[in-house]
Amino acid sequence: MFMNVPNALTLARFFMVGVFPYLYFSEGLANNKVWAFAVFILAGLTDVLDGWIARHHNLETKWGKLMDPLADKLMLLMVLICLAIDEVISYWVILVIAFKELIMILGAAFLYKEREVVVQSNFYGKSATVLFYLAVTALIFELPYAEYILVVAIASTILALIQYTVLNYKRNIKKKSPEK
Repeated sequence: MFMNVPNALTLARFFMVGVFPYLYFSEGLANNKVWAFAVFILAGLTDVLDGWIARHHNLETKWGKLMDPLADKLMLLMVLICLAIDEVISYWVILVIAFKELIMILGAAFLYKEREVVVQSNFYGKSATVLFYLAVTALIFELPYAEYILVVAIASTILALIQYTVLNYKRNIKKKSPEK
């Protein structure tokens, strides 16, 4: 079944991708950045919740496995774009993350199309996500050392990309390639 609770939560996160910049740049709204941050945190919580519900209640779907990470990537990119427009971070951060996400999406699409493999998140990817949530929190609230946390988050996401690439190459490409 397509529309179950986990998939509905994923759809809600796609909606939140548009709500975040609206709130972030609504200067007439008191505490607009706090409200935007609340949407960001809500998106993170729904990500955890939809995965937990799907796994523990046998509600995993191919659509959810594909769209859930896409919603996460779009939210992260939207937040970074807003921070860059607001001159909190440099645009190069967006370029690095967008490039990494593009590689991940293309690699996942290739594996799905050619091998019917859905790339699953793992410890390294989840750790990078947690570090980005910490970095965004520090940046939005102008906490000390926010830039250092962002650098660690960027480094961790690049390491996660390398790990995903090596792991999926070994599991799905090298192992299943025809012998010559």
